[in-house]
Amino acid sequence: MNTWNKRTKAVHAGIRRSQYNEVSEAIFLTQGFVYDTAEAAEARFIEAGEDEFIYARYGNPTVAMFEDRIAALEGAEDGFATASGMAAVNGALTSMLRAGDHVVSARALFGSCLYILEEVLTRFGVEVTFVDGTDLAAWEAAIRPDTKAVFFESISNPTLEVIDIASVSKLAHAAGATVIVDNVFATPVFSDAIAQGADVVVYSATKHIDGQGRALGGVILGTKEFIRGTVEPYMKHTGGSMSPFTAWVMLKGLETIDLRVRAQAATAQVLAEGLEADGTLSNVIYPGLNSHAQAALTATQMGVGGTVLSIDAGSQKAAFALLNALDIWTISNNLGDAKSIATHPATTTHQRLSDETKDSLGITPGLIRLSVGLEDAGDLLADLRRAIAIS
Repeated sequence: MNTWNKRTKAVHAGIRRSQYNEVSEAIFLTQGFVYDTAEAAEARFIEAGEDEFIYARYGNPTVAMFEDRIAALEGAEDGFATASGMAAVNGALTSMLRAGDHVVSARALFGSCLYILEEVLTRFGVEVTFVDGTDLAAWEAAIRPDTKAVFFESISNPTLEVIDIASVSKLAHAAGATVIVDNVFATPVFSDAIAQGADVVVYSATKHIDGQGRALGGVILGTKEFIRGTVEPYMKHTGGSMSPFTAWVMLKGLETIDLRVRAQAATAQVLAEGLEADGTLSNVIYPGLNSHAQAALTATQMGVGGTVLSIDAGSQKAAFALLNALDIWTISNNLGDAKSIATHPATTTHQRLSDETKDSLGITPGLIRLSVGLEDAGDLLADLRRAIAIS
């Protein structure tokens, strides 16, 4: 399996077949497991074998299949599946930190990630320093000998700044810090984050992994020592585990993720180039455009610009008018879906942030995040152009 390409791993990795030799992965919809003897139960609680399970909060065969498959796809030793993407972010950070620890984080983050760093971790005595994630000098100045972890989104939400994983990881490792990367926008298809230096990779499986708007889920990926020694004890006792049915949905999503995400990224490139050439918007942001500040980094780190672009209509009034004029695009706050989704971050996903913070992050009143789906590129571009003309 180690020689397989990602598309093959996404279909076959991690399969556990029962005695019936089913083709599609089985859903083991059980919360507990039976032991032949009291002695067998005792032995399993002392040390469970590789394919032995105790309780669904600790592990489940269907969940294990998903964990093994996404770990193989990412190039990680192991993974722990969680109830949501934010459970994964919280679990990756909180499981390894304690009062007195120091974390350095990129400032440009999803609103809920900011809440965990600004409110939750600091409440329990963790010191957090925020930096401009694209400024390597800022990272170098902020990372200290006692820094326990660094955290960033490889592509920031929603302004699409691209962080240099290899360079930040080198700085962090020199101080002995663990590198935790939220890699949602890069997707497992285009990600080489672990090979580029990340120690821990976090995904919201709700996004491209499911890819069809059906279920919440997340996953934490890293070394077996970190996942089973640090993450698992925290997650199994605090209850943020993935359900077996959700794991099955995610397994089905992984089977088609390579095809879906590559098609979405290709369409995103067409839309970004078309809208930029039109010159009617105040800004078109897409990592795959030559005009993007990190275009060269994007090309080497991911190879493509991803499935999301952001545009600026100039004002909230114009943004709302544009959104309300769309026919194909759906107004929602998810991303990575088969359906194309338009979001106004300043009033939804990042609404809780102060105006000052929004300004510092580039989340302007006119900014619209566009998550590209699987519809025809020409139809999507025509719909945007018509809505822009009306607004």
